Amino acid sequence: MPAPLSTTHSLSPEYIVPECFSETGNLLALQSTRQGGVSEGPYASLNLGRNTGDTPEKIHENLLLLCSAAGIGKDRLVSSNQVHGTSILYAQNPGHYDGYDAFVTDKADLFLCILTADCYPVMIYDRKRRVVGAAHAGWKGTAGKIATKTIDEMSACFNTEPSDCLAYIGTGISAGVYEVGKEVFDLFPEEFSMKRISPGGDLKYFLDLAKANCRQLLDSGLAEANIEQSPFCSFLDSEMFYSYRRDNGTTGRMVSLIGIRSGG
Repeated sequence: MPAPLSTTHSLSPEYIVPECFSETGNLLALQSTRQGGVSEGPYASLNLGRNTGDTPEKIHENLLLLCSAAGIGKDRLVSSNQVHGTSILYAQNPGHYDGYDAFVTDKADLFLCILTADCYPVMIYDRKRRVVGAAHAGWKGTAGKIATKTIDEMSACFNTEPSDCLAYIGTGISAGVYEVGKEVFDLFPEEFSMKRISPGGDLKYFLDLAKANCRQLLDSGLAEANIEQSPFCSFLDSEMFYSYRRDNGTTGRMVSLIGIRSGG
């Protein structure tokens, strides 16, 4: 089970390092928690989301803190104003792009960033060709099979074989607390959904997005043993994670990033 790791920086940004990537040389992969930054109030404290009510100065400082802790340059990040779609960018240069919810790259020292606060980050590493992918999987992206499409894009761009891949499904909102409307519920196969009767007698609908993304990876050809899932829940583990649902939209964002350092 992965656990948050505190860094040696004075403000101690905390992040999770997936165990599935632990023997992969110069690969860097992590998911930040909400701990160890300078933001205040509902954004306390390591908020990395631009599209929040936090001040740009604090977000910038938080990003510098995390990058320093991880040993990478802030100018080597790839990010996007995610739109809950399925567009994928083959990233060849760092920068902030428009309209992408997934990235793939074969370039060293490019670190693909996915911002979340209940949606699921999915990080993928092709061990043979040393290429990476990252996807933002909320219910819309998951319904659009963004994990599958990211694997397909890696195959198209780099000749990736899914059997060579490792994947990490990071922290998002867990099935037991992710209530949705029937119109969303009906988009998913029965194995990823459940119904419950509330104490008031109402029928409630819930989705398991982690399981749905895992199924997409399995169906793409990844071995079950090569897929790791976070044991945490963004909604329930409030000391560790931001949650858009729990905090009624006024909250920060975690970042999940993956990339290959040069020289390895």
